[in-house]
Amino acid sequence: MLDGRPLVDVHLHPARLDTLKLPWKTWVQDFDSTELRGLYDGSAIDPVAFDELLAAEGVDIAIVLAEYSPKVTGIQAVEDMVALAGPRVRFAANVNPHLHHPVDDEVTRQLDLGAVALKVHPVHGGFAANDRALYPAYAICAERGVPVVVHCGTSTFPGALNQYADPVLLDDVLRDFRNLDIVLAHGGRGWWYDAAAFLALSNERVWIELSGLPPHRLPTYYARHNWARLTRRMIFGTDWPGIPGIASNARAVAALCPDEVTAALVLAGNAARVYGLDLA
Repeated sequence: MLDGRPLVDVHLHPARLDTLKLPWKTWVQDFDSTELRGLYDGSAIDPVAFDELLAAEGVDIAIVLAEYSPKVTGIQAVEDMVALAGPRVRFAANVNPHLHHPVDDEVTRQLDLGAVALKVHPVHGGFAANDRALYPAYAICAERGVPVVVHCGTSTFPGALNQYADPVLLDDVLRDFRNLDIVLAHGGRGWWYDAAAFLALSNERVWIELSGLPPHRLPTYYARHNWARLTRRMIFGTDWPGIPGIASNARAVAALCPDEVTAALVLAGNAARVYGLDLA
């Protein structure tokens, strides 16, 4: 709990260092600290220290993300995320059609390990979100009621292909999988805030996820849209460790919400609904 409210952070990257392609300074950007380094036991995050950090930040549930993007960030295997899982920590699956074949077998394997979502990273993986090779994975998620999280925003990491972040590429997916929840990670960061907002306001299965977005700039990013309506379509996430702090971001986001009901939805309620989380 944070200030009496449940808090869910749906977007954390507890990277394993020996499989991370990027240099440490590039990965953490301006947020290096002795506290962050102290979470590591060798190349991996210590699960107990990580849980203590989350508890101190008021996080009830955190979702950590696997990633298979060898050309850009490296490989953060789902098994490494499973090692961090516990009462406070869940994890999301990740598939890359250039690496996983058949993709349906791999997404089934990762979901059976306990993943609560499927993340696809077109910008780092080098593929379009509407690539038909991903359709078997989307079909499994739709059948199981598991959301698909799509990186929808620019990346400054070397090798990133930002043309694949355009949310218009999801138009096919939304048409072909009408019961599939799609979470737009980074909310259209860069050039697509309006497109992401339009999708979220026009389709009850599309959600704006706030990771990597400075809270104080959100009203400017989405200035062309009804703020009261749009905030009810938002899900809190941070992109940890690339932030000043989880609690400080959550408080800043809550202060922007038009009322307490909306703040509760953004900080936890929407995530609980979409990701199937039990906040009790």
